[in-house]
Amino acid sequence: MELRQLQYFVAVVEEAGFTRAAARLHLAQPGISAQIRQLERELGQPLLDRSGRSVTPTEVGRALLPYARAALAAVEGARQVADEFGGLLRGRVTIGVLSGAAVHEFDLAAVLAAFHERHPRIEVAVTEDSSERMLDALREGALDLALIGLADEEPPAGVSLQVLIDEPLVAAVAPGDPLVALAADTDDGDVPLEALRDRPVISLPRGTGSRGVLERACARAGFRPRVVFEAADPRFLGQLAARGLGVAAVPRLPEDLASALGLRILAFGEPRPRARVALAWRSDGPTGPAAGALLERLRTELAAGAGAGAGADATEAG
Repeated sequence: MELRQLQYFVAVVEEAGFTRAAARLHLAQPGISAQIRQLERELGQPLLDRSGRSVTPTEVGRALLPYARAALAAVEGARQVADEFGGLLRGRVTIGVLSGAAVHEFDLAAVLAAFHERHPRIEVAVTEDSSERMLDALREGALDLALIGLADEEPPAGVSLQVLIDEPLVAAVAPGDPLVALAADTDDGDVPLEALRDRPVISLPRGTGSRGVLERACARAGFRPRVVFEAADPRFLGQLAARGLGVAAVPRLPEDLASALGLRILAFGEPRPRARVALAWRSDGPTGPAAGALLERLRTELAAGAGAGAGADATEAG
């Protein structure tokens, strides 16, 4: 019995046919058929039922299938261990990214490119989603790592964090907005959060950390924000505010963008709601060496990039 025979057998079962299995393995179909027949002769039992339109495992084949998969997984695990000690990792890592964070706050593409150059056999899958759904995916094991926005001061249960950005939410408004005159009348130039009561508010979507922070702060002030526009990109929210469509309650906007749009950026009074972005992973650690290597790279490079770009104080909680 050879490992390749088990590999071919598993592929045929999973693809329900020899043609699709051959395409998946990039091999010729006759060679796969011959190897599986040799395996059947060696075991003295038919493993596949070839009589129907699709190929299905026999009773013996169904019993053999978990052992075949376990044998292949064991061999792959041995290879990963050897590669790890040899400095050559392989595997697959899934990372979730808060919409907009990969482009506007971090040069994630540069970090992943450098990581790929160092570990060319590691496949990295990147997806964008809301912070709430990514936290659930982390706990369930569907994600290895995630860049999320934090709505609460305490880290979520079962998740460890490295805070990369921690900055106050601000009010971005058109020059003629009433909040500009209100801020001018205060001693410190800030506006109270209560000034958003009954005002149209422009915000990041539900499920994002910044939106959760805003809603909790308004609830403590005794009202619910009237959100009339929401979008994942703070830049677009700033454009809406510049048109006089409402008050954009957002994290820091790039100075060049605010200047180009003619926006006035106003600070909220104490206690200022804060927007925080963090790198998150399960508290029991990454699922394998590949995820661990990417986590180490991200913790170093994203913290440095965020600190240079936003004056962030990277801290860890877990």
